[in-house]
Amino acid sequence: MEGDVFSGFGDRHNVDGKLLQGFQKSFVDVQDILDQNRLLINEINQNHESKQPDNLGRNVGLIKELNNNIRRVASLYGDLSHSFARSVDASSEGESSGTLKSDGKANQKRFRSG
Repeated sequence: MEGDVFSGFGDRHNVDGKLLQGFQKSFVDVQDILDQNRLLINEINQNHESKQPDNLGRNVGLIKELNNNIRRVASLYGDLSHSFARSVDASSEGESSGTLKSDGKANQKRFRSG
């Protein structure tokens, strides 16, 4: 992957290091799958252009593999979204207890009784 996507992010937002490592691993996994998909698509296109029955038949399996890869990418992005939402929720809960917002007004956490 080019550069560190998260460099400085953890320092500014006080994000847990394990969470960052998890995000980075997931993004690397996604990129690997997308790179594999690019190769599959190129092969599918070549087979289609050849018009040879064997190559066209092979495309069925390649397209199934491509579809499975797309499902895996969607799942990884779903997991990333869920993890990020949890970290934002946890972060905002920790910050909202009696701090001042940027407008200078108090930010108090409210608790419901019952």
